[in-house]
Amino acid sequence: MRDRHSIYYSSFAGLADVKKIAPGLAWLASGVVFGAGLSLSGMISPRKVLAFLDVAGRWDPTLLLVMAAAVLTPMIAFRFVLRRDNPLLASKFHLPTRRDLDISLVGGAALFGVGWGVAGYCPGPAIAAFSVDLREPAIFGLAMVVGMFIGDRPG
Repeated sequence: MRDRHSIYYSSFAGLADVKKIAPGLAWLASGVVFGAGLSLSGMISPRKVLAFLDVAGRWDPTLLLVMAAAVLTPMIAFRFVLRRDNPLLASKFHLPTRRDLDISLVGGAALFGVGWGVAGYCPGPAIAAFSVDLREPAIFGLAMVVGMFIGDRPG
């Protein structure tokens, strides 16, 4: 039979395990909320994205509203979060230190934009789109992985 102290010890040992997996659970929760937002807003449909880019035809401004919400939410939240000495689930904040633009950043952003305009997918919505379709997101995902390997080659 276990005594009272071993029960308390096992409870605290379990708490240590929770601290180890808490960041992963936070990432998972963030991904689920992100995916649900993409799905609810219809942004997992490449046709919706392409309709936003069709300014001369049947323009759909929905993507603009989603982007505005995606920019405004962290703009407001970061004002409060960065007042803390450290984040809840890490020992320190990991913020970018570079402020310059280089050709790699500009070229990558341009390539991303062209690919998004042609396919109607970017990585987040493509992954979320697996919940409703397999073929199109799988083709996009395969092309994205091949592009990552090509871009990661040295020299």
